Amino acid sequence: MPDTRHPEDLPGPPATDCAALAALPPTATGAEVWRALGGAGLLTRAYRGGDPRTGPDPDGLADLLGAVDARFSLAATLSVSVQLATALPLLAVGRERRAHHALDRALAGRATVALAATDVTAGTDLTALRTRVTLDDDGLTLTGEKNWIANTTTAAHFLVLARHRPGRHFTHFTWVLVPAGTPGVTVRPADSTLFADAGTGHLAFDGVRLGRDHILGRTGFGLPLFARHIATERLAGAQWAVALCRRVLADTHRHLTRRAHGDGTLWDLDAVRQRFASCLVRASELRALVADLSDAVAFRYDATAAATLKAAAGATVHHVLDTCGRLWGAAGFTTGGIQELRAQAALFGIGGGATEVVLGTVADAAESVLAALARPGTLP
Repeated sequence: MPDTRHPEDLPGPPATDCAALAALPPTATGAEVWRALGGAGLLTRAYRGGDPRTGPDPDGLADLLGAVDARFSLAATLSVSVQLATALPLLAVGRERRAHHALDRALAGRATVALAATDVTAGTDLTALRTRVTLDDDGLTLTGEKNWIANTTTAAHFLVLARHRPGRHFTHFTWVLVPAGTPGVTVRPADSTLFADAGTGHLAFDGVRLGRDHILGRTGFGLPLFARHIATERLAGAQWAVALCRRVLADTHRHLTRRAHGDGTLWDLDAVRQRFASCLVRASELRALVADLSDAVAFRYDATAAATLKAAAGATVHHVLDTCGRLWGAAGFTTGGIQELRAQAALFGIGGGATEVVLGTVADAAESVLAALARPGTLP
């Protein structure tokens, strides 16, 4: 049964050692939060055995994201989430010494890493990307552009997905580890105040020359590796969505019970209570779905389960933020208020695969999903 307690009475964010975070102001950037978490040795909690090579620890990942979301901006949490769920596990694939060194620095919080997959082409159509890597006996040459990449302006390294062969075949793409400051690399901040705390920006590579030891993993395994780790990013997004919805609902409930209306408060209006209750139901449904599917994603990298979580998270966040935004009325338009958060939270239906795209993945697996919905003893 859904939990009927008020949001303030529900369990709060997990008790990650908040001393490391409490020392930072709520306005801290993602890079500053990352540095604090790494310096306190907390980033390893996101992985089984404390090692990104062994895969994500669902509880540890949710713990960290919940603690960051509880105190810092959505953009700062995005910066942390992308690195924990995708960038560091990908970096851990590298066998060369420079990849190991970059991973060690990132885990210690001494450096941030940007995952540069999205190209100048449509972000969800990775097989159409134009960034190219040309391999020769002496090294490699990287040319192209990457847009709307979190951590761009703060990163010490960029993980760049590039094609090494023409065509759309999934074996035509490879990851390249590019140190920031390499000649030919240009960084430009994105024209957006909404995600400045995430260091979001655009990258250009103009004939960047690097040694072959900058290839991350095996040549041609770029898209399979991305598919594996984007599943974890979608799990992380759903976990984060639960934490975000709970926080917004708790703040909104507090607002409604204190805002005078007639002889009582806004909370006394039945229409308000019903709209709020619909958000509680949706958030509870998402929490149950995350609990049900997290192991499938974390241990088996189940693409259908990950797509289901991604679609559900985007729809739930939209419903909760839209409804609560209306319940706040004019007060929601204050600087840093819920309407600003609502605009940022649209990311949940776009980043990491638009809702329409991930729904297509779920539809492709319709028969297996229907089979999973069948309960033992159900009549045919």
